[in-house]
Amino acid sequence: MLREMEENDWIDVHKYASQEMVCRYQPWGPNSEQESEEFVKQVIIDAKKKPRSRFVFAITLRENEEMIGAGEINIRDYTNRVGEIAYIVNPQYWGKGYATEVAKLLIAYSFTDLKLHRIFATCDPRNIGSLKVLEKTGMSQEGRMREVLLIKDGWRDSLLYSILEQEWIRE
Repeated sequence: MLREMEENDWIDVHKYASQEMVCRYQPWGPNSEQESEEFVKQVIIDAKKKPRSRFVFAITLRENEEMIGAGEINIRDYTNRVGEIAYIVNPQYWGKGYATEVAKLLIAYSFTDLKLHRIFATCDPRNIGSLKVLEKTGMSQEGRMREVLLIKDGWRDSLLYSILEQEWIRE
């Protein structure tokens, strides 16, 4: 399930954002408690902006509402109706299909509620789990952007995936 983030979610965010394995392919982290708290505060501020361009949702389990990660949509171009999705899941829940389910929910929300035309996502070519998630959602790989992001171990390439509104299959 997805829901808006709440102030006390920083505690659950910190459970995964403080782990090296989670942020290995990212320019941030591992987070301190203060960084996790500031992240959630910024998410709440961004949710109140008009027009809203950033949507960050807590991923929760249906059975107990435990927060296990976050899913995000950023509207990158209002005129051309383009958005970018991202997701992160606590490694305790990796390999169970949660990231794929969340990515599909983000895509559906982007097309149905936000009325976007094109959704894209990027991932580090070494992040096999994430690129498999993007493929399972019906996204197509468009290409490889070379040395587009500076991370801890140097410049990182990114694979670019996308899906168009007319390609999306409603499930």
